[in-house]
Amino acid sequence: MATYLLPAEPVTSLDAYLATETGGQGVARAQALGPAATIDEVVRSGLRGRGGGGFPTGRKWAGIAARPGGRSYVVVNGAEGEPGTFKDRALLRANPYQLVEGAIIAAFATGADEVYIALKASFEREIAAVTRAVQELQSAGICTDCTVTVVAGPDEYLFGEEKAMLEVIEGKPPLPRLLAPHEQGLFATAPQAGWESTPRRGEPGPNPTLVNNVETLSNVPHILSRGADWFRATGTAESPGTVVATVVGDVIAPDVGEVELGTPLRAVIDAVGSGLAAGRSVKAVFSGVANAVVTAADLDVPVSYEGLKAIGSGMGAAGFIVYDDTTCMVDAAYRFSRFLSIESCGQCSPCKIGSGEITQHLERLETGAGTDDDLAGIARWLERVTDGSRCYLASEEKLMVSSILRAFPEEFAEHIEQGSCPRPRTLAIPKLLELADGRATYDETFWRKRPDWTYEPE
Repeated sequence: MATYLLPAEPVTSLDAYLATETGGQGVARAQALGPAATIDEVVRSGLRGRGGGGFPTGRKWAGIAARPGGRSYVVVNGAEGEPGTFKDRALLRANPYQLVEGAIIAAFATGADEVYIALKASFEREIAAVTRAVQELQSAGICTDCTVTVVAGPDEYLFGEEKAMLEVIEGKPPLPRLLAPHEQGLFATAPQAGWESTPRRGEPGPNPTLVNNVETLSNVPHILSRGADWFRATGTAESPGTVVATVVGDVIAPDVGEVELGTPLRAVIDAVGSGLAAGRSVKAVFSGVANAVVTAADLDVPVSYEGLKAIGSGMGAAGFIVYDDTTCMVDAAYRFSRFLSIESCGQCSPCKIGSGEITQHLERLETGAGTDDDLAGIARWLERVTDGSRCYLASEEKLMVSSILRAFPEEFAEHIEQGSCPRPRTLAIPKLLELADGRATYDETFWRKRPDWTYEPE
């Protein structure tokens, strides 16, 4: 299977999209099949959510379609705030039409009343591309009976958390509500158990809402037009198809590329990121900040949901942050922990306080002021940081920090014994603003961000 999500040349008009092998055919086949058979085709394809969870897409659609009464919605998650990830923006630049067609098919199959495409307000280029695609598809009659709204949201990491995303669409801050979207969706009259429970519309019922990632829905038109068997012909039995991977960090040319699922991680780093500089070797790879570290011993792991799970990590959104042998892993742990502690919303005290305390202990260790008491303090908070958590952020803190402690205990001991960092080097938080021409631009303003989400003056 050749790459299909990232065409060699960007698709910038509806005419160009309809001239492709599959453009517009997914909607036509879905309408010919009907909603139930459309869902069955997605189930048979084995497509899994590309936003990080890997949940079977067809099963998710079937659950929404089986809802009892009320209204329902489709939400496209394009908030992309995971460090090391740029694939959704790359997809929207390369071909926004496949995403919009995929969302239209999802709405048809699940009986949804409206579609919301949620992007960060800072993604101006992507918002313009998606808006153009929606307008052209509507003008052409391909999207005649569906309402599609593009929502521009805040820059916070939690905007990408699906329960927080619903809050933003309703005009509230990105603070995760208690109930999942399939249980309590958009604009329902029942309390959402967030900071604000007043609905904007006052619609009765739970309004089950389907939330899918940009990449997930971009696959759908291809599956419907070419068939589930075509999709399953590539990838693995448990992870069919391709994945759009981002590779950044200590590589020659950071980039985004589409690879077959099941490809060894080592090969993905070489193919997408052009490998490491001469004389350097991989020390650690992080799949965003939501999974355990992958060490040099496991670089031949297949990039698949089951492959990375088997070594105690996870694929996440396939945003791989590569660190070479000059990296201090105590510093890496500190910087990732700081990112999560800052982005924690504060609704769950163990998460906000615990991640902050862990960050402070790690900072002392990294700067040479740490002792064994700091290691003990980190261990205590790792046991409690997830207590009562509404979202996965606290689990990310626990998984990521504990995995580094297990994989590189000698580096923590070195910092305590020497009273300084033996590998001094300034690491960036790979929160990507731009990724083009083999160069990654990171958001340096993050270092001025405070725990209350305000910024220190420059």
